[in-house]
Amino acid sequence: MIFAIVGLGIMGGSIAKAIRSSADANDKIYALDKNNESLYAALTSGIIDKAFTPSETDKMLSEADMLFVCLYPAATLEFLKQHKNDYKDGAIITDISGVKHELSVSMEEIRPANAHLILGHPMAGGEKEGFAASKGEYFLNHNYILIKPKEGYEDEAAVKKLRTIIKKMGFTRITEVDADTHDNKIGFTSQLCHVVASAMVESAGDPEITSFGGGSFEDLTRIAMINAPLWTELFLANREKLVAHIENFEAQLNNLKNLIETQDANGLQSLLADVRSKRIQMQKN
Repeated sequence: MIFAIVGLGIMGGSIAKAIRSSADANDKIYALDKNNESLYAALTSGIIDKAFTPSETDKMLSEADMLFVCLYPAATLEFLKQHKNDYKDGAIITDISGVKHELSVSMEEIRPANAHLILGHPMAGGEKEGFAASKGEYFLNHNYILIKPKEGYEDEAAVKKLRTIIKKMGFTRITEVDADTHDNKIGFTSQLCHVVASAMVESAGDPEITSFGGGSFEDLTRIAMINAPLWTELFLANREKLVAHIENFEAQLNNLKNLIETQDANGLQSLLADVRSKRIQMQKN
């Protein structure tokens, strides 16, 4: 099988490394990127078997059996539109975009006639950027989301094949949901967390605050080392759902603030006990 990756950044590079670690002897990995240094590093380290530049896109697509499009959301949509008719017959095409609304409503414009397009989202990664920061280990025991169209998948056999590859990469739980559910849940578990971490760093007011850290601040703000162009695009693409989550978070924060401000020990203890119970249940799930 020939695997191909468009975009060899931290996610594309991690996918390449995860596939390489579990690939069969005859499998090949191709990659396309505008960054020649990333392609050279991946090629010389044996992670990929062949490198392609943007001018060679059509050639790579004509040979790939499974394609991972690892670009920012808007670029993903544009790529899928532009290359709708350039895939190998029977190929499986998937993406890693963090917001699915625009892709979902554009299916007629991006669905190939001769290949299988299955939207997806690996729930893993690191806070740094680029191929140098990629690690196949990022995916071990993590979640993967597949976007199931309301009318159902076109080909269940293609989905089964993709699920097999995902599991080989190290993911242990694959969840299938529609695009709207995905964007709502991700708006809470990922985007809101990045908003909160960013707000914490902005509110610190002291660059040396970490000398007083015991781990809590570091844990809560690790993801604030943020890729600004990417997360700006993600926040704005999912703004309606994200703003609703922010407003609910603000309400909960104000509730805590009022309990502390009024010295309501009983109310505060009751709320924190409820929080602990809910978090334990979440961990079990």
